[in-house]
Amino acid sequence: MTDKILLNKPIVMVGLMGAGKTSVGRALARHFGVPFVDSDKEIETAAGCSVVDIFALYGENEFRRVEQRIIARLMDTPPTVKVISTGEGAFITPAVREMVLNRAVSVWLKADLDLLVKRTNFRNTRPQLLHADSRKILAQLINDRYDIYSLADITVETKDESLRKTLDKVVAAIQNYQKGQKNG
Repeated sequence: MTDKILLNKPIVMVGLMGAGKTSVGRALARHFGVPFVDSDKEIETAAGCSVVDIFALYGENEFRRVEQRIIARLMDTPPTVKVISTGEGAFITPAVREMVLNRAVSVWLKADLDLLVKRTNFRNTRPQLLHADSRKILAQLINDRYDIYSLADITVETKDESLRKTLDKVVAAIQNYQKGQKNG
C-alpha cells in the first residue's frame, strides 16, 4: 500500500508496438490505484476514426501533430497522476519527448525483435505493418528508435513472460527511480 503514495506525476509508457505498453500500463494503473489512458484510443475518439484511417487519410505528420496535442491534454487533465500508454512514435517526436521528460516519469518497455514480431503478427491495427514484412520494419524501427527510447527515465526489459512478472519489474524500477530522486 505504501507504494501508492509514491506517484506525484504521470507515468508515461513508451516503446515499440508489441512491447506491452497498454497491457502493462493498464496493470500498473490498477496496481497504483490511478486512472489508465491509452493515447491512441484518445486520438481515435477525438478524430472519430481509427489510427490506421488517420494515417491513410492524413498521413503520419498530421497524426503526430494530433498525438502531441492529445498527450499534452492528457498530462494537463485532472487527475494529473495517471498512467498513459503512448503510441510507438510519440516519444520520438521531440516536443512530446521534452514534455514527457519534464513533466512525467517515462518508462521504456524494451523488447527484442523476436518478441515484437510474435506479439504484432496477425494484427491489423498497426499502420506501419500493414501489407509489409513486419520483421524487417520492426528491425528498422529498433535501429532507428532504441537510442531515443533510451532517454526515458526508466528502462525495463520485457521478455516472453507473464504480465505479473513484467509488472513486478516495472513497479520495482519505478520505486528504485523514485528512491534515487529523493536521494539525488
